[in-house]
Amino acid sequence: MNRGRVGAFLDRDGTIIHDANYVRDPNDVALLPGAAAAIAKLNHAGVVVVVVTNQSGIARGWLSTDDYEAVRRRIDELLAPEEARIDATYVCPHFPEITGPCDCRKPALKLFRDAIADLGIDASRSVFVGDRWRDVAPAAALGGRPIFLDVSSSPAADRERVRAEGLEIAHSLGEAVDRFLDALPASAAAQ
Repeated sequence: MNRGRVGAFLDRDGTIIHDANYVRDPNDVALLPGAAAAIAKLNHAGVVVVVVTNQSGIARGWLSTDDYEAVRRRIDELLAPEEARIDATYVCPHFPEITGPCDCRKPALKLFRDAIADLGIDASRSVFVGDRWRDVAPAAALGGRPIFLDVSSSPAADRERVRAEGLEIAHSLGEAVDRFLDALPASAAAQ
């Protein structure tokens, strides 16, 4: 049976970079400690690295799509020296109070399903990592492994909800990636 590829669905702000509240200037981008090394481990293991991010600042007029793209490129530049790369990025630019409801704002599943279809990912063998409940909630619907990052940017209500739901908790992207890769059969990512 030919199964899809193993993926890592990562949030951006608070997971890969410091959550700077609607970062629009590439000079304000700072990788979190160990994030590049964690992504490089995923890359070297053959895991498809996908960023899924809500960017309501676009709908709110606080940053443009050009600002967002400049920040995305800066993240790629900062990852490159550690031989780390993001394979694909999916972004929701909406804010329901301004743009109305959408089916792509996390925890909605559209962006995850798009990535799964576009990249041939098997969600059931994949990990979903982020510092907010909405980042990891899609794992339940898609059959993947959620790992919530309990870090400084995590809202208290999300911490409580994650604990109440009994979801797995890590304290850094590196810790989450190590746990995920340790549990992954050596040949699984290459399939």
